[in-house]
Formats: sequence, structure tokens, C-alpha cells
Amino acid sequence: MLKIKLSRTGKRNQPYYRVVVAEKRSKLTGQYIDLLGNYDPNDPKNKLTIDKKRYADWITKGAKPTDTVRQLVAKQK
Repeated sequence: MLKIKLSRTGKRNQPYYRVVVAEKRSKLTGQYIDLLGNYDPNDPKNKLTIDKKRYADWITKGAKPTDTVRQLVAKQK
């Protein structure tokens, strides 16, 4: 099953996340199928940059977003 989830990158105490499509059971920082965007929680505006067209395409293909990703995308709209 495919999930749209956050993959953590960045330095210690300075998290930076990628929004990726990956297998549900894959490691948090493991391989991913597609990179949809990124999220910076340290930005004062909590900057989420995501390709909405590809996000919608993956949703129609059956990928399910995690709760966190769903909330971030809903907040962005």
C-alpha cells in the first residue's frame, strides 16, 4: 500500500521534511517512489511547498496521505 508521508532530513534540532510517496512499510528515511514537495517547520509561516497536481494524481491512484500530511495540505488551501 502506498502512503504520502513526511521524510525527515536536516540537522539535529533543525528538522526539514520532504513530502514523498512511499510504501507503507518502508523506513522513514528510506527509498521513495516520488517526491511531491517539502515542509519547513522552522519557517515562521510553516512553509509547505507541494505540487498539488501530482498530489491529486497519487490520491486518485490509491495512495493515502498520513494524518499529518492531510492536515498540512488542508491548512494550505
